[in-house]
Amino acid sequence: MPIIKELAEHREVIAVDLPGFGETPPLTGEVSIATLTDSVANFIREEGLDGVATVGQSMGGRMVLELARRGVGGDTVALDPGGFWSDRELAVFSATLRPSIALVRAVRGRLPSLLATPVGRTLLLAQLSARPWALSPETVLPDVSGLADSPATGAALDALTKGPKQQGAPAGTVPGRVTIGWGRRDLVTVPRQAARAAELFPDAVLHWFERCGHFPQWDAPHEAIRLVLDRTD
Repeated sequence: MPIIKELAEHREVIAVDLPGFGETPPLTGEVSIATLTDSVANFIREEGLDGVATVGQSMGGRMVLELARRGVGGDTVALDPGGFWSDRELAVFSATLRPSIALVRAVRGRLPSLLATPVGRTLLLAQLSARPWALSPETVLPDVSGLADSPATGAALDALTKGPKQQGAPAGTVPGRVTIGWGRRDLVTVPRQAARAAELFPDAVLHWFERCGHFPQWDAPHEAIRLVLDRTD
């Protein structure tokens, strides 16, 4: 996540690789939002991090809300989380994102040169960013390369699209403050889903990122950093 370095200037940051991503081996059994969240909950328990603030984006945003729903962790910041779509929105999400991931994988060897130009960034990232041409290659290349290289990308997408929708947490049941951030121009988890998320998590504060797509850490990094720092201890 591009904002980790600056966040680490103010807080101790633990960046977790999910199973099948980064250097963490894939799960040996079922891959679902529940089992992926189990792995993070187990890590928090095993490392003695009870009460730790959790921050996630997209699928990670859904997972930190699931942790909060389970009573795990402390303050929670979820950026453009998945799981709050209607059936039609889920079908569009699956039908559009799968080809995008397939394209990124097909051009994996050319990603550095493609993302080096505003035109290339616009062609590849228009679904993810409100202003892909304005992003720096250094910001987007690690995230896009990770999406292409991770062996669990397909299984994680199946978990999102074929599994149950996100459950909510009744008022007064989450362990800390819950903040949900949403990009006004998100084309992946579209903005109307924010109302459903807020209804299912009535204790949450909803923050809107203007002129921002699915990745606030790309389109509004300073605002995203400030939100995380302001809404976590």
